[in-house]
Amino acid sequence: MGKNGSLRDKVAIVTGGRRGIGKAIALEFAEAGAHIAVCALTGDSRLEAVAEEIRRLGGRALALRVDVARKADVDQLVQRVLEEFGRIDILVNNAGLWITGQTLLEVGEDDWDRVIDANLKSAYLCCHAVGKRMVDQKSGNIINVASRAGVHPIPSAGAYCSAKAGMIMFTRQLALELAPYNIRVNVIAPGWVKTDINVHLRSTPDAEKRISRLIPRGRMGEAEEISKVALFLASDDSSYVSGEMIVVDGGGRLIVPAE
Repeated sequence: MGKNGSLRDKVAIVTGGRRGIGKAIALEFAEAGAHIAVCALTGDSRLEAVAEEIRRLGGRALALRVDVARKADVDQLVQRVLEEFGRIDILVNNAGLWITGQTLLEVGEDDWDRVIDANLKSAYLCCHAVGKRMVDQKSGNIINVASRAGVHPIPSAGAYCSAKAGMIMFTRQLALELAPYNIRVNVIAPGWVKTDINVHLRSTPDAEKRISRLIPRGRMGEAEEISKVALFLASDDSSYVSGEMIVVDGGGRLIVPAE
């Protein structure tokens, strides 16, 4: 077992775990000894393949199709995980949606609702359902995945930036409220990371080079570099860390005001 077994026999839910950062976090946790319920809006062979990788790493796994913006789906998710594993130790709210090309005055109500629901309401619903179980067991760990866009605005992505900023404050508020129950809540804010969500923005080598020039480290991040931060927050190595935002952007916010 890798990662020194720092999450041995812990039970984690990872939303948006079919690809990108969510998949990397699920596999990182599995290597550390955790059992994982990995879920996504699309329940296809890619999601099941993540579960199979978890099993090959020695963990138990569930692959579940869940719309985390719907309370009924989230309640069913929690019930299924409890039936399978008996407890929930870690919740990673990674599911999200980015619709670009729309300013706040251009975005329609339907698209606004889709982005807020996918990025912020989903975290609320999952924390609301899982948090109650964690309170009962007097322990738990919640990790939200926001974005540097929640700190610095991006042109023509107003709904997304607003949702991610909301998630950052949501994290801080929840950390305050759950601290008496031995539950920690933190948020990761990635910068430019190579995932499917931004593949259209780096569709050519020149485009990726232009983005990389905005980052002091000189390159875009990898999903695995986010997952290692998530593992730190999920483990006892961060036992005195709660209500914090960790920006993982290669130093990008040091020199530029936006993505």
